[in-house]
Amino acid sequence: MDKQHLVIFDTTLRDGEQSPGASMTREEKLRVAKSLEKLKVDVIEAGFAVSSQGDFEAVKAIAETVKDSTVCSLARTINLDIERAAEALKNANSGRIHTFIATSPIHMKYKLQMSPDQVLEQAVSAVKLARNLMGDVEFSLEDASRSEFDYMCRIIEQVIDAGARTINLPDTVGYGFPEEYAETIGRLIENVPNSDKAIFSVHCHNDLGLAVSNSLAAVMKGARQVECTINGLGERAGNAALEEVVMAVRTRKDIFPVETAIDISQIVSTSRLVSSITGFPVQPNKAIVGANAFAHESGIHQDGVLKFRETYEIMKAEDVGWSTNKIVLGKLSGRAAFAARLEELGTHFDDKADLNEAFVRFKALADKKREIYDEDLQALVSEVQVSGSIADKITLESLEVVSKTGQLPHAELTLNYKGESYYSVSDGDGPVDAVFKAIEKLAKSGTELKLYSVNAVTAGTDSQGEVTVRLGKGGRIVNGQGADTDILVASVKAYLNALNLLESPDRLHPQMAGV
Repeated sequence: MDKQHLVIFDTTLRDGEQSPGASMTREEKLRVAKSLEKLKVDVIEAGFAVSSQGDFEAVKAIAETVKDSTVCSLARTINLDIERAAEALKNANSGRIHTFIATSPIHMKYKLQMSPDQVLEQAVSAVKLARNLMGDVEFSLEDASRSEFDYMCRIIEQVIDAGARTINLPDTVGYGFPEEYAETIGRLIENVPNSDKAIFSVHCHNDLGLAVSNSLAAVMKGARQVECTINGLGERAGNAALEEVVMAVRTRKDIFPVETAIDISQIVSTSRLVSSITGFPVQPNKAIVGANAFAHESGIHQDGVLKFRETYEIMKAEDVGWSTNKIVLGKLSGRAAFAARLEELGTHFDDKADLNEAFVRFKALADKKREIYDEDLQALVSEVQVSGSIADKITLESLEVVSKTGQLPHAELTLNYKGESYYSVSDGDGPVDAVFKAIEKLAKSGTELKLYSVNAVTAGTDSQGEVTVRLGKGGRIVNGQGADTDILVASVKAYLNALNLLESPDRLHPQMAGV
């Protein structure tokens, strides 16, 4: 049986960025877009061009750089939105305008305050304008899973007549249930007279943990585009995870009538890049890209895998970009070997200064650790990329922490701010608390600590610790990251990284509108 192509539409740079604290600069978005292109994603939703000048510039830069993937910009069914999207995409090798309006009774009544006929008229008008400006137009019925079936049939038929060639049916609030949602998709394809002129798409949110299930069920009923994000990033509980959708289709070739063009060997490196830029760590038990995804603790499982891998593994770790081998680099390794290994891991530095910085940090790490793994190298590179994306105004010079039984932990540190050294000391409920209080005595940032998270990069007591610190101030949220074999040093790095991000003028805010 000939397989049909399943279009993978990645919205990490748009919907993924709407996660609190996940906002990205233009340069960071461009880096992720290049990685998505290497992953062979069909469509990259680069942003929401009208939302800000920063997002416009990001969409424009991605459109001018990416050649092998279609670059898309979101737009409301408003002329200004559509015209701005077209302007940002005018130099794209392949561009798409993605326009949307809500179609559920609750959204039309309370949010839009428009009648169904008014919504229909605006949708058709918007699609006609978009089609006149760009050959590829997608239309989304926001909150489709709570919309009335007959009304959806009307609006879909008319927007297809107006020129839309992709019809997206988002489960905007994660309300759908696989059988129910998929059945709706199938019925729409059957009942809309001109449905054969368009690809039907799904965009599922994970509020009930069903985003991937809903997406895959819809594919079985005729959907031929899935909108998803790397690591399942996105608003609230997130979106359907790209890596899970892709590997489910690939692993279960026996039941799916479709195939993707994704280069699965790039999945892990892309996941790591998105995690490092956004500051959202990947949970160890996350499917495909989690640290434990291919780990076997049980003796029965270990015995089975050793005898025949497929007893407990339905896919190969190496296929998605995991390496089972330690890197063969050490203190005496040169830059050429180091750079070559990075290339194998899917990391390339355009700036030689960044490569040199990574190499210096590698040498320092090699002095601390007996064995260096690929994961260590990826964490090290991530730290360089994070620090290189902003101008660090505050850096750590020295740190001393004393923690004794029966006594309050005590921290002393020296920070460098714009070339000047500043000393601070503080006690705390724990060593981390003492360190953060000492920093705040100097910074006086007025921020609120929203999250403190620690993840071990590899096994062993000499493992690097990756720390994520989420700070909030004035409605703005940022995620700072730091890595070190000393968890307290990593904590300081993460906290300072977050403070520097708050001071960064080109840090974009997440876009709050969308599907």
